[in-house]
Amino acid sequence: MELVALQGILGIVVLVTFAWAVSENRRAFPWRASAIGLALQVALALLLTKVPGSQSLFVWIGNGVDALVRATEAGTSLVFGYLGGGPLPFEETYAGASFLFAFRSLPLVVFIGALYHFRVLPFVVRGFAWVLTKALGISGAASFSTAANVFIGMVEAPLLVRPYLVRMTRSELFIVMTGGMATIAGTVFALYSTLLDGIIPDPAGHLLTASIVSAPAAIVIALVLVPRTDEDVKDDEVEFDQIYENGADALAAGAIDGLRLFAYIIGMLIVLVALVELINIALGLIPDISNAPLTMQRILGWVLAPVVWLLGIPWSEATSGGQLLGTKVVLNELVAFIQMAELPPGSLSERSSLIMAYSICGFANFGSLGIMIGGIGAIVPERRLEIAQLGMKSILAGTMATCMTGAIAGLLYW
Repeated sequence: MELVALQGILGIVVLVTFAWAVSENRRAFPWRASAIGLALQVALALLLTKVPGSQSLFVWIGNGVDALVRATEAGTSLVFGYLGGGPLPFEETYAGASFLFAFRSLPLVVFIGALYHFRVLPFVVRGFAWVLTKALGISGAASFSTAANVFIGMVEAPLLVRPYLVRMTRSELFIVMTGGMATIAGTVFALYSTLLDGIIPDPAGHLLTASIVSAPAAIVIALVLVPRTDEDVKDDEVEFDQIYENGADALAAGAIDGLRLFAYIIGMLIVLVALVELINIALGLIPDISNAPLTMQRILGWVLAPVVWLLGIPWSEATSGGQLLGTKVVLNELVAFIQMAELPPGSLSERSSLIMAYSICGFANFGSLGIMIGGIGAIVPERRLEIAQLGMKSILAGTMATCMTGAIAGLLYW
């Protein structure tokens, strides 16, 4: 077996070992869940990348999510015009230039919030509860939120299990948070696929595969970092009570809840991204290093170069890969994908680009921390402090989960 394959195996071992080293309870290492979770990741990756026609089901599901996105866009186009996805009165200078997060992605929170109250999607929780509770020992609510994150955002997915958030154990709440950080939403699949067109083959398929494989990875890392305790009571039985008079009442209540989340998310996102920029401005007072200003992204790039090497990328390309991973963590995956598309030829081989695409494919960054604290904190305000306390750890867990997925991708394409 070549060295690059050994790098990937070593990388997975190192990631799990590091998660254990910083765990809240190292004596409670989830051996069974970790072994089954890792096997599930490999099986899903093989199924989705090596078996002909295996992506058909997920394409069908993705089309369903796309229908939700297009339905939401019909509303945002009417209200916001071209800012919300309507016809552009000008020509885009580059792919994604007209994509405005506040007017294109966030309104889906409002629509999903309204649909939730019709009690359609939540009934699927029972199926996920049976499968993932038996396999990994987590509740149906936590498992469904994690699975839903493959297709919808880190705030929309918890909306589907909102009655259970208040009584979830600390470990299961952390699973919900990590699942949101380790995956991307269906709202951005098309955009990211456009950015990576020509950089990796079949970008849409690979990004969907990355998000799916990262779901069990998120559960494994979350359980290692914040293990269940003997005192935890599993919430296996999922029930949804009818609390609205009729469909119109449910729709109105859901829309109001969604609008409240919309405002919370925008406020927290502005503050945290601005804070990162303020730190970069302060670092700019330090003399340039290698003819470039010092930033948090560059520092993390140097620090993360060994991590990227462990995923199976040659050392000669590790600095470029590390800076992409650093950019993704400090800013977001959108900026990282844009920078990846703009790398000089030869900076990353096709295989290395594939590994980085899988490793970057997640919402784990400081901006998402604002979304998570503001969004889930608004859903369950009585646990806002606990969510904030677990916030930085969820960024670490989400990043480690996507890196595990990147390492597995490297093994499949070595």
